[in-house]
Amino acid sequence: MTNPKLEVLTPQNSQIIFIDHQPQMAFGVQSIDRQVLKNNTVALAKAAKIFGIPTTITTVETQSFSGHTYPELLDVFPELPLLERTSMNSWDDQKVRDALAANGRKKVIVSGLWTEVCNNTFALCAMAEGGYEIYMVADASGGTSKEAHDYAMQRMIQAGVVPMTWQQVLLEWQRDWAHRETYDAVMNVVREHSGAYGMGVDYAYTMVHKAQPRSSSHETLAPVPAR
Repeated sequence: MTNPKLEVLTPQNSQIIFIDHQPQMAFGVQSIDRQVLKNNTVALAKAAKIFGIPTTITTVETQSFSGHTYPELLDVFPELPLLERTSMNSWDDQKVRDALAANGRKKVIVSGLWTEVCNNTFALCAMAEGGYEIYMVADASGGTSKEAHDYAMQRMIQAGVVPMTWQQVLLEWQRDWAHRETYDAVMNVVREHSGAYGMGVDYAYTMVHKAQPRSSSHETLAPVPAR
């Protein structure tokens, strides 16, 4: 029997869930810089949008505790409903189970807060009770300490979860630079969210290939020696 974990992620075989990317949850994150966390999460969302990946966004106790989901994340998917819960474990909410089942894909990519609670319990239950394969995006998730995040990742990996990073997911979906229909959109995400790699792409486009800068509306004044 073929091991499904040997299959690469494709736009046809995967779906994604964003769990509790809300301010109060982010306030408690100590395993990763919180601005980096938001950057990575939004980049992952943009990647999912490019490739038409079925997407679920779930929230917990929005009004009473956690606050509203990052607006930058919601702006990527303005058409999606938010699946509100009371349980720390998204699997305990029937709406979430129904949404995952309706998407009809067993490979579930997960980005959420916190790694050691909401991500961990969802992953274990979705595998045990739902038969899903879980791909945990480590750098688009966060825990209350580095140890909490790392040991939660280790526990999930021991149980069969596949660890990934957001850019790995993006490039696995792209797979071939000859896929021109998504090339420009992918490179835009890279330029906006991939730090030095993105700056390098901008440099290559403009200085090597002589493309116009992304922001080309500014007049450049020539040097004038001071008298």
